[in-house]
This record gives sequence, structure tokens and C-alpha cells, in this order.
Amino acid sequence: VQLQASGGGSVQAGGSLRLSCAASGRTLGWMVMTWFRQAPGKEREFVAGITSGGNTDYVDSLKGRFTISRDNAKNTVFLQLDSLNPEDTAVYSCAVRSGRIARSPRLYEYWGQGTLVTVSS
Repeated sequence: VQLQASGGGSVQAGGSLRLSCAASGRTLGWMVMTWFRQAPGKEREFVAGITSGGNTDYVDSLKGRFTISRDNAKNTVFLQLDSLNPEDTAVYSCAVRSGRIARSPRLYEYWGQGTLVTVSS
């Protein structure tokens, strides 16, 4: 499975971005697709995940500002980032796994290369 993330960039505080991650290769319609992020000097953290049926899970601190969705026909997951602030600056990576949404990055089998989001004040 190959994952290609895109949509990162530089925005000012309060702005929005929409990230995309397309899966190709040995794709499975029932894969869980998830976003993680890693800020400079910090550990990778779970952001949000979504099942093929549309069930979602968000880290509480980002709920309401970030929205995850997916297009199963295109094996693509999206992350809408709204009301961005400088603390959201990080490399955002997508990952997929079989089974249920998991918050630990160690449980994910396949990873994309990440896309950088930079938020200035």
C-alpha cells in the first residue's frame, strides 16, 4: 500500500487548510485511515481516524476545529483544518491499518511521507 499526502502549506493564524491522502496499491476498502501529526521536538500524536463506514474518532483537543472524511471510491482520506493556530504547526501524516481505529502510531502498518503545515501568528 502506498500513501501520498498533499495539501500542506503556510497559513496565518485563523486560516484553513484541507489535507488529502490517497492510497494506492493493495488497497482494501475496509482499511482504517488516520491522521497523525508531529510538531518540532515533540512525539507523533494521533489527530483523527475514520473507518470505511464513516465512524470517526478525534483527539479531544482538536475536536470541532478539524474534520476527517473519506472517499472510499477513491481510497482517499481528507482532513479539514480550520481556525488554525501556531500550535498546529507540524508534519501531518496519514496511515492505514486493518481493524479498528487505533491512537497508537505503532499499530499502523502503512505510512505516507507527511505534509508540512506551518501556521504563523
